[in-house]
Amino acid sequence: MQSDFWAAVDQLVQGKPVIVDRPQGSAHPRFPEIIYPLDYGYLDGTRGGDGAEIDVWLGPDAREQVTAAVCTVDVRKGDSEVKFLLGCSRYEIQTILDFYRANEMGCWPIYRE
Repeated sequence: MQSDFWAAVDQLVQGKPVIVDRPQGSAHPRFPEIIYPLDYGYLDGTRGGDGAEIDVWLGPDAREQVTAAVCTVDVRKGDSEVKFLLGCSRYEIQTILDFYRANEMGCWPIYRE
């Protein structure tokens, strides 16, 4: 059930500090040609599939609601993750998908309806 998924996501995200470690316009630390189109960071006190904190993209209304999730496959790093999009519009979600595709990563969005 989709509503159960989003309820669990909301509960996970609620009250967790968001740490922006890659502000909009900054370069990836290991791949300087990769420039972040929006603020990118993580939820402090969480753990994602790679053992690090859960990654998040932030729109202008970041604390309003998780608006989508993106499943990614990064062949270069050899990993797959789920990233949450906080307060992102459809345009910003498309910008994030374009970012992944331009950097040769597979991605699949899960939109909150």
